[in-house]
Amino acid sequence: MGRKITIEPVTRIEGHAKITVLLDDDGRVEAARFHVVEFRGFEKFSEGRHMAEMPSLTSRTCGICPVSHQLASVKACDQIIGADPPRPAHLLRELMHSGQIVQSHALSFFHLSSPDFLLGFDADPAIRNVAGLMAKDPELARKGIRLRQFGQEVIRAVGGRKIHSDVCVPGGMNKPLAAEARDALRARLPEAFETARLAYGLAMDLAAKNADLFRTFAVTPMLNMGLVDERGGLEHYAGALRFKDAGGNIIEDQVDANAYLSVIAEATEDYSYMKFPFYRPLGYPDGSYRVGPLARLTVADAIETEEASRRWRDVVALAGREPIEGALWYHVARTVEIIFGLERTRILLDDPEILSTDTLAPPGDRRAEAVGVLEAPRGTLFHHYVVGEDEAIVRANLIVASGQNNMCMNRGVEEVARSFVNGGAVTEGALNRVEAAIRAYDPCLSCSTHAAGRMPLAIEFVDRAGRVVERIARGV
Repeated sequence: MGRKITIEPVTRIEGHAKITVLLDDDGRVEAARFHVVEFRGFEKFSEGRHMAEMPSLTSRTCGICPVSHQLASVKACDQIIGADPPRPAHLLRELMHSGQIVQSHALSFFHLSSPDFLLGFDADPAIRNVAGLMAKDPELARKGIRLRQFGQEVIRAVGGRKIHSDVCVPGGMNKPLAAEARDALRARLPEAFETARLAYGLAMDLAAKNADLFRTFAVTPMLNMGLVDERGGLEHYAGALRFKDAGGNIIEDQVDANAYLSVIAEATEDYSYMKFPFYRPLGYPDGSYRVGPLARLTVADAIETEEASRRWRDVVALAGREPIEGALWYHVARTVEIIFGLERTRILLDDPEILSTDTLAPPGDRRAEAVGVLEAPRGTLFHHYVVGEDEAIVRANLIVASGQNNMCMNRGVEEVARSFVNGGAVTEGALNRVEAAIRAYDPCLSCSTHAAGRMPLAIEFVDRAGRVVERIARGV
C-alpha cells in the first residue's frame, strides 16, 4: 500500500510548517508538499488604524526582521503624506537596514543552517543544532553570535533598541545618530569583517568539497526577481524591480514599486495558508519566481562595494555557471551579502551627514495610495496601503519574501524527496535533507500568512482508534 510521511514541525526555521511526502506501493515518491499551517491576519487587522501607526505596528510582524517591515511601511507612509525625507534620514534608515541584513544572515548561517554542514545531515537530531555546534566548535559559535550581535548593535545605535524601534516616522527619522554610537560601531567593524570572511570561507569550502551535492540539491530553475539601482547594481534599500528568466535574460526592468501589480499577482492553494505570488505576464504557476540573496545577486549587473563584488565573482567561478541554480548556494550568497552589508555600514558611518540633525521633512501633497518596497534579508518586501480621507487604512496588502519563494520551496522538497527518500528504508537523515531544502531559503512564515478572501478550512473529528468520523470543510 502507499504511504504518507509527515515531517512536522519543520525545524530550524521561523514559524510553523510541515512537509508531506506521498509514496506509491513501490516506495517511490509520488508527490511532496510544503504546508504552512499557521495563519496571521496582519493585513486585515491593519484596517482602521491610522497610517502613521503602521511602521510601529507592522514591525511587530516579526522579531527577526522588524526593521525591514518598519522601513517598507514608512516608505509607503512618506508617499501618503507627500514628504521627501532629507538625505540624512535615508542614510540612517539604510544604516539600520544594513544592520538588519547582517544580523539576520548571521543567524541563518551560523545557527540555523550550519549544523547540517558542520555536524552532518545524518547526525543525531539531539546534537544537530546550535547547542551541538557550540559543543563541537565553541569559538566558531561565539564568533557567529558576536557577528549577529554587531548587526543588532547597529540597529540599536540608530533605533534606540534592537527590535521594534520607533524612530522611523513618516517624513524621516525622529532622532539623529550620536557621535559616540558611530565611533563605537566603527571600532567593532574589523572584528565583524573578520567573522564575515570566516563565514564566506566556510561556505565556499563546503561548496568546493561537496560540488556534486551543491550542483544537484533542490535545483529548481525559475525566474529571479530583486531590486536594482538605476545602473542595474545590487540594491537593498531603494531601487526598482528587475526580473530575469531561468536563462539569465532580463525580461522586466526598472519597474517602479507603485506599479508592482502590473507584474505580480498572487495565487492560493488549498494545502497552505501562504500565498503563491507569480509574474503576471506568464500566469500561474509558469510565472513563479524566487527572491532573496541568491536571486538578488543573480539579477544585479554589479556590486558597488569592492570586496563583495570580488567575492561574488569567485562564487560564480566556483559554481561554473550563471545564473547559479541549486538551493544550497543561498547559504553562500548570504555570506557575500554579509560582507556587502558591512561595507555599506562602513560607507554610511563615514558619511559626513550621518550625524546631521536634519532628519525630518514637512508633509506635502497627500495621496490615498502608496507602496513601500525594499529588500528584506529573505527577499523583496512590499507594503501597499490605501487610506481614506482620515488617513486610516482602508486596505493593506503585504507581499513578503517567503511567500514569493513558496513555489520554489515546494518544488525543492519534491526534488530532494525523489533523490533521497525514493525506495528502501526512510531514514531520519533523508528526511532532514528534505527539511534542508526549506532551510536554504531561511523562510519567515509568521510574516507570510495573510488573508486572500475566505481561507480554506477543514476540521476533522477523530475517534480513539484514529478513524475520521466526521469532516467539515470550507473551500477545500
